[in-house]
Amino acid sequence: MDRLKSLPNWLRPTLLLGLILLIVAFVGYQLELTLPGRPPNINNTYTPLTKSPPNSVGSYDVLGYALSKEEADQILQTQEGRELLSADNGAVKVTEELIDLGRDAFYRETFGNEYLFTDVVGVLDGPINLGSVAKAVLALKGEATTNLQIPVDKDVTAGGRTFDAGTVLNTGLDVPKGSLFPLGMVTHIDNAKPRVGISCALCHATVSDKTGRVLEGAINTDINLGALLALASNSAALFRQTDVNPTKITTGQHTYINAEGENAYLPDAKILEDEVDAAMLSWIPGNFVSNGDLKNNSAQVPTSYTHGAWPYAWSGVASIGWFHGLTTLNNAVFGVNADPATTADAAEALAGIDKDTYLGAMLQNASNPKYRLPDAVKPSEFFDKIDPTPGEPGFNEVIRMPEYPKASLFMQNGLMAASPGYQVAEQINAMSAYQNTLAPPPHEATDLETLKRGAAVFNKANCAQCHSGRYFTNHRVIAQKEVKTQPARGPASSGFATKLFVPPDTYPPNVPVPLPPDPPVLPVPTDITPQEDIELAYAQSDPAGGYKVQNLIGLYLSAPYLHDGGVAAGAAAFKQNADGNYEISDRTQLGITGTLMQGILPDPEASLRALLDRDLREPMLAANRNNSDLQRSNVSGEGHAYWVDRAAGFTTGDQTDLIKFLLSIDDDPAVLPKSSR
Repeated sequence: MDRLKSLPNWLRPTLLLGLILLIVAFVGYQLELTLPGRPPNINNTYTPLTKSPPNSVGSYDVLGYALSKEEADQILQTQEGRELLSADNGAVKVTEELIDLGRDAFYRETFGNEYLFTDVVGVLDGPINLGSVAKAVLALKGEATTNLQIPVDKDVTAGGRTFDAGTVLNTGLDVPKGSLFPLGMVTHIDNAKPRVGISCALCHATVSDKTGRVLEGAINTDINLGALLALASNSAALFRQTDVNPTKITTGQHTYINAEGENAYLPDAKILEDEVDAAMLSWIPGNFVSNGDLKNNSAQVPTSYTHGAWPYAWSGVASIGWFHGLTTLNNAVFGVNADPATTADAAEALAGIDKDTYLGAMLQNASNPKYRLPDAVKPSEFFDKIDPTPGEPGFNEVIRMPEYPKASLFMQNGLMAASPGYQVAEQINAMSAYQNTLAPPPHEATDLETLKRGAAVFNKANCAQCHSGRYFTNHRVIAQKEVKTQPARGPASSGFATKLFVPPDTYPPNVPVPLPPDPPVLPVPTDITPQEDIELAYAQSDPAGGYKVQNLIGLYLSAPYLHDGGVAAGAAAFKQNADGNYEISDRTQLGITGTLMQGILPDPEASLRALLDRDLREPMLAANRNNSDLQRSNVSGEGHAYWVDRAAGFTTGDQTDLIKFLLSIDDDPAVLPKSSR
């Protein structure tokens, strides 16, 4: 013990981790363990220093219709009001306990996705594994990092690219100061087998590079999801997140029984793997492909500063139900995006791939032999035997909504993420309640007069026409043909609406999971969002679809900008010339090619200048267009041509004042435009 006390402080927790793992190995099959055990200590985050949104404790949400505590207290005085605000009627009361559950789930809950990522995808089989992560964390000596760098110990080839031994991989994994684990990376050790799953915090929390404290709700702007997945052994299982259709791949030697009961051949496993790896390696850090429409339409991870920012998702597709669509968005992460097997039943309708071919392509090269599809069997029947959630679609913990296998505007694939032992939507509603408490910490002080001038420019440039109200959004969906941003993602959800959607229903939030026989059913109101916005979000009224007007909270933490994350510039990209105007000073720092693809975080001020100034945006666009990876993943930084530059009648000083104002917007802005008060 005396020797332990004499060790450096940074080394003690590492030795403790090693001791834990030794105990796990010794106990072997008798132990089930989840690491880490809790969210970060609140005092190790910036949350106590932020001005949070209005406290909603005591308020109610009735399937998207919010009632303040004062309104609810008044209504609860009558029997009719108590029935209205009962769980039987779909009401959810926001309590401290619900928010606490939401925070815990935000950091720890995987809904069982570790089975997909470890046993099928094989994320621990490549150069990024528990051993290499632990070694990299050890090398930090207790300090924090926003980008855990992992050296490759031997030559690795993926997607036609070779990573030579010694190459340092930028993972974008964030490790808080003094922590043993990256944020959002949840390790389960079950029957002596380690599995890794992911929680919300992997992408929606980050670490300050100055203090090592956690910024809850901020984008992990450099999380390198493409590389993390492409370097797994069976990335092909995630073909749905790319532009690779297994039915278009040359067949190999693996036989299976297809949907017609005939003996057939699956796509060649190596070719499929290489193609999927190549698609994923084209994703830029901070981006992910979430729609599963067999388009490589990557989009930036959004912030979790969600209060007053409905509808949700870049296209506004999460627009009804509890917390005005936020619960729908939270469900989409786990009930749809993190497990492609959850859409196997709809694969024929959505992608023209029958269920057995779909599952066969996922499982033919699974990492764990238990999950690996044998020859000459029917994949759907094999899946039923190895499914960690027997009786429910997919690997993750889900329940079938009343309309399944059809779907609805409320639950996009007809499934809801829910763990046994909880109640319907309890975890995802709790996440919504928690996220609505989050806000960015104050930005560095800017003098009040500059902010006032910037707010005046904001109004003069008509920014408030869309970015209006206290949370800088008018909550509308704008047609792609109007905003003219990168078009690939706009129609991405159209297939769900045209082929699967029926009127939405749900179970009351007091129904237990697993569901009892014949649970009660409630209709989910759809009139909470304008019908024209719903149709535009799902590309029904316009085949190009639209994009939701985002809020502007925490812009200083969310560079690069626009839904594709394509507007980026490094701090040295621009400089003022003798006339006081900005010009390009370093072309190597323009665009994604000059920032994230070089391991450099985009500078918020320079990136906003590229967003607002057409003379600076065009060369940035050219840098993006000249990169084949960005072309494949549909990242350009185009559109949103609402200029605040000399050609629009503004001075360079006006532009700078506006940028300073935009960067100052937290949840308690020092200055608000008149239109936003």
